[in-house]
Amino acid sequence: MTIAPRPKPSSPCTKLCILDAATGLCEGCGRSRDEIGLWGSMSEPQRLAVMAVLDERLSRAFPNRKARTA
Repeated sequence: MTIAPRPKPSSPCTKLCILDAATGLCEGCGRSRDEIGLWGSMSEPQRLAVMAVLDERLSRAFPNRKARTA
């Protein structure tokens, strides 16, 4: 019997890991320190729910920044 490998968890990480002191958000993906720390223990629906708000969160936190591309 072959066991299928577990799929890699979804992640918005852009490899630009800089936590902004004023907002507390990662400048690359928009997650908070707590969200980043808990990411591996979140369920896929929880991760997708967080990812759904990141573009809006980034645009509010960093209004002069270009939108990230998928």
